[in-house]
Amino acid sequence: MQLVVGTLAYMVISVAAFNNGVGKLPALGYDTFNAFGCDYNASSVAAQAKVMQKHGLVDLGYNILILDDCYALKERNETGHMVADPAKFPDGLPAFSAQIDKLGMKLAAYGDNGYQTCAGHPGSYGRELQDLQTWSSWGMSYLKYDNCYIPADNTTQENMLGRFQRMASAIEEFAAQTGITFEYSLCEWGWQQPWIWGRRMAQAWRNDGDIKPYWSALAAIIDQASFQYWASDFFGHNDMDILEVGNTGLGTPPGNLTYDEAKSHFTAWALLKSPLIIGTDLTKATKRTLDIFGNKDLVKVNQDPNVGQSISPFRWGINPDFVSNATHPAEYWSGNSSYGVVFMILNTQDSPQSMFFNLTESWAIRAGRQYSVYDMWEHKHTGVAVR
Repeated sequence: MQLVVGTLAYMVISVAAFNNGVGKLPALGYDTFNAFGCDYNASSVAAQAKVMQKHGLVDLGYNILILDDCYALKERNETGHMVADPAKFPDGLPAFSAQIDKLGMKLAAYGDNGYQTCAGHPGSYGRELQDLQTWSSWGMSYLKYDNCYIPADNTTQENMLGRFQRMASAIEEFAAQTGITFEYSLCEWGWQQPWIWGRRMAQAWRNDGDIKPYWSALAAIIDQASFQYWASDFFGHNDMDILEVGNTGLGTPPGNLTYDEAKSHFTAWALLKSPLIIGTDLTKATKRTLDIFGNKDLVKVNQDPNVGQSISPFRWGINPDFVSNATHPAEYWSGNSSYGVVFMILNTQDSPQSMFFNLTESWAIRAGRQYSVYDMWEHKHTGVAVR
């Protein structure tokens, strides 16, 4: 898997999205799920934040730390509140949250719009406002909201949108009461086209099923994104799921991403304006892995304060244009940024290929112009292109 990326010109296009003052740009941070599942505690999570601070990732903007499923006991207390697991967090979550704050990050919450989370811990259906109050008391103001153990539609007279709207309404009510607005990320797995309706209530929405650390899984997500890119803009982002960079040799079955595939993975997620959420044990990460997460050029485009839209495909390559192919997604992409026109050329085959395009194929390139070509992995200018 090989990839070439360059930046060239400039233009701004915007699409309106829900805006309650938070989540203008894609979230950057860490999530415990891919690396640890339920097997984490205060020590192992704090260790991730310390590595991120030490290697400059916090300074680069990776500033949320999501405690995924299993931080709470499986039963609520006598007042109906969730209880942090004292075996995992012996000093309590408020104290742990303060510890993470000192490292330059903010602790973030995981919840579920059903009766239980995916691992059988308390879900928030019917207790949305109460749980927001609990999370806020723990120093959290970002919520990843999952979709397990949901009530039947014929019981509640609600569909998927309605269940996620319950929490959105609670977030609005909580903000009115306290002045604290939660950033809201929907983990709906792309079942009912959340890229269409998610932007009415949330700052991010998953556009596909759970990610896995091998190329075939990543290619399928990129293929989905080639038809959904238009939904991402300021305050609303397609979430392509937690990054699998660094998980080669880990998991069941073991991840098998090559170095080039890992770079391609990060490039696509960054330029498609997905949240960039690290999901590997950083205490065991190689320099190569840390350098991928720390690619300042790609993160800068992902976090562009002036251009919210992602790149889009201008030619599919192997398969006909505008035809889905989960094995060979679109290979030729471009888009605008404050720093130049961005191109992503993605080799989806298993061997090196000679790949080329004409500047006239990209809508963002203007005629009669000369462009300096900059490689965002080599971090240097590599030539001149003329249209």
